[in-house]
Amino acid sequence: MIKIATAECFTHGKIGLELHLLAQDYEGKFGSEYIENPNNYGDFDYSKLSVTCSLFIPTIDAVKSILKVENPPKPDYLIKGIKVYNENGDKKTSKIMAKAVMNLTNCDIAIGTTAGIGRGGITILTKDYEITTTSDVYSDLRENNSDELFQRQNSGIKKAIDIILLLLNENIEKIKSMENIEIIKN
Repeated sequence: MIKIATAECFTHGKIGLELHLLAQDYEGKFGSEYIENPNNYGDFDYSKLSVTCSLFIPTIDAVKSILKVENPPKPDYLIKGIKVYNENGDKKTSKIMAKAVMNLTNCDIAIGTTAGIGRGGITILTKDYEITTTSDVYSDLRENNSDELFQRQNSGIKKAIDIILLLLNENIEKIKSMENIEIIKN
């Protein structure tokens, strides 16, 4: 069994939810909203997935208290306690969040996401890889543009799921060909 855990901000726990729906093979109205045909990615048996937890972590206090990160990067702004970083800060913080949820749950795959100003940060960790990227949509959380924020969220969810499904199917070359990808082999 491959255990997955997420610590998500701008993706609102939807990556974990989608992976849970896939692992349980739910269909229809209870099925996946973002994964049309998982078999297009390869032969991996998705029934071997288990989502340990999918956490929604929008605030700096939650990063400290729930994820047990003693000194997270100081946000550029706070909106009702919600952490707002620039894109580089988002990428750095998404790595910290993924590492923290991996340490807390002892999972095999950890995902961290956060987005303030820019395209956000998405990190996927395994014992072999650290993959960091962004969504493909720019937005600024301070401007409260719901349509733009929704587009950024959807882009981030889809991109993270694409990476995870490609990773499970051992297609690293296809991940490397995606836009704005940083891969570190452990």
